[in-house]
Amino acid sequence: MTTDVIDAAQAGTWTLGDAVVRRVGFGAMRLPQTGPALIADAVPRDRAAIAVLRRAVELGVDHIDTAAFYFSSRLSANELINSALSAHRDELFIATKVGPARDTAGEWAAHAMTPESLRGQVEENLRQLGTDRLDLVNLRIVRDDHFAERFGALAEMRDAGLIRHLGLSNVQPRHLEIARAIAPVVCVQNPFGLGAFGEQREMLELCGELGVAFVPFYSLAGTNRERGASQQAGDAPEVLEVARAHGATPAQIRIAWTLHQGPHVLVIPGTGDLRHLAENVAAGGIRLSEDDLQLLDTAQAAG
Repeated sequence: MTTDVIDAAQAGTWTLGDAVVRRVGFGAMRLPQTGPALIADAVPRDRAAIAVLRRAVELGVDHIDTAAFYFSSRLSANELINSALSAHRDELFIATKVGPARDTAGEWAAHAMTPESLRGQVEENLRQLGTDRLDLVNLRIVRDDHFAERFGALAEMRDAGLIRHLGLSNVQPRHLEIARAIAPVVCVQNPFGLGAFGEQREMLELCGELGVAFVPFYSLAGTNRERGASQQAGDAPEVLEVARAHGATPAQIRIAWTLHQGPHVLVIPGTGDLRHLAENVAAGGIRLSEDDLQLLDTAQAAG
């Protein structure tokens, strides 16, 4: 790797709402279980998950992304976070998501899309995380009917003190415009990474113009999405060349490239492996040259 120092602070910070957070965070989707994420019969890995969470904080990570619908047959990601990091709660900024929900068999529940269901989802996140106020709640869009009504319901919970900040996930520019007319939006979580489509970059650039944090998901996995990043995913010749030049892995180069897309870009790579965790955090210290970026832009255009 390019540096012997592994610290999330190397990537710099961004002010997310009223909190300054490091730009390299941690995504908890894969924590509760091995194998494909969000699959009900995958194998739980509670003890390994707790070790990863504690090590992430030791490496300087202070921004964790989670959701009540990330769970195994034993525990949710929220409960693992609460168990592992309760002593560090005041040092952390924990973002969660509501909108979709899963039943105990892992099936998505259609009723979760209604404004009325959101209060129960917020309460469940509060319970699992062991707190009386959520730092950030992102409204995840699967379908956009009653969008303004649903976001308005979250804004009411923010006004009531249950939520500090609001964000959006999986949205288009028009959703951001509607939401900002209802309440402040501090971040947008959308798919983005090396090889992203033009419309995906449009949202990144819009957020930069508005001073809204852009938090990409699937930035490592690409088209593999919930299955996670394979050894080959995104390993174009240009990526491999830059990785060799920096003594880094292709995954680290993809993280570094994403961070170079703007100071408002925050990354939340997830893993259940301590070695991959250290590599992900160390990627925040990689400084890509203009030549590196031009070469990677060639891979981006090809993607």
